Amino acid sequence: MSNKRLILITNPGSSSRKYAIYSGDELVASLHFEFENKVVICTVKTADGSKKQLDITFPDLSSTVSAIEDILKTEHILSDGQQFDAILARVAAPGDYFAADHIVDENCLKQLEIAKKRAPLHVPVVAGEIDQFVKTFKGIPVITISDSAFHATKPAVAKYYAIDTDLADKENIKRYGYHGLSMGSIVEYMKDHEILPEKLIVCHIGSGTSITAIKDGLSIENSMGYSPLEGAVMSTRTGNIDAAAALAIKKNLNFTSDEELELYLNKKAGLFGLSGQTDDMREIIDLKNQGDKRANFAYDLYMYRLQTLIGHMSAALGGVDAIVFTATIGERSAPVRSNVVEKLGYLGLALDEDLNTSELHERHTNIAKGKKPIYVIRTDEFEEMLRRASLLLDELL
Repeated sequence: MSNKRLILITNPGSSSRKYAIYSGDELVASLHFEFENKVVICTVKTADGSKKQLDITFPDLSSTVSAIEDILKTEHILSDGQQFDAILARVAAPGDYFAADHIVDENCLKQLEIAKKRAPLHVPVVAGEIDQFVKTFKGIPVITISDSAFHATKPAVAKYYAIDTDLADKENIKRYGYHGLSMGSIVEYMKDHEILPEKLIVCHIGSGTSITAIKDGLSIENSMGYSPLEGAVMSTRTGNIDAAAALAIKKNLNFTSDEELELYLNKKAGLFGLSGQTDDMREIIDLKNQGDKRANFAYDLYMYRLQTLIGHMSAALGGVDAIVFTATIGERSAPVRSNVVEKLGYLGLALDEDLNTSELHERHTNIAKGKKPIYVIRTDEFEEMLRRASLLLDELL
């Protein structure tokens, strides 16, 4: 990022708000607002790693945006008269419009309203956040950074469902794919370190999980579709499910709205639904090792889906030269990496267990035993957002 621009990045969740402040490429501080005892508390973390919980509380998360500037000045992170050059918001929304990055204007706000109807579970939070920033920080550019833009290079056969293509184009019903910021971060890092192969499979394994096929640095397939629900089993999401099965769930649980069904498939399923008690992979593994049958089955199904999706991606690529594990589980869980790879010998992939279980200090490491690399690479979505925003800001500022 040129000229040491001061950038604020927002990453809103359903029950929390996270903000990061960057000067150029350097993280200055972060703010974390979260519910605790029915009020919202704020924790400030500075670049040196020190944390401070503020004495002030907030009645709800919608009031956090208006307090950011005062908090940063009180904590001497911003000086008087200093202001942000831009505000960045990650947007994961279906539709051709949000398959690209945009400087927020009246049309962008209208498109957000349309996207809220398409994805009522995911979009309203970030749309409300963007609206608050536009109102509070007048004159400062707010930029939506697309989480699906990286997948715009997918061929048509990977983008479309088997429905009337005129309908798909008119109503924007396509397999947009997500975790694009993570994929962009991995590809840029591998380019910089001259380790990017021709045929690459990236496994983003976290609370949300996706598998991506990348050829010559470009996405050709991603396991997520119209929304982030499609694909792998996730912490609380079903992943792939027959539409008729989803309708049967709606009928049997007496849901009266599509929103109830969508909430169930996104928040009550996955590891949580299978285990009946937790969506945390560490707890699933502990329960499995203690002989819990439901946790064991949850883990097995999770692994099966990952392995078959990797097979899907290798077919799309016509082979694979290397595989990458990233995101919280992919980066931190040696058992998950080991169990995923154990059935991938047919792709020429073999894992060195000593390397796999050793502590990973660098941003990337190769844990393969064979010739084909198996990398563990720490993704940095904020870094990728900064890189993408710089392309727009160079034109704007």
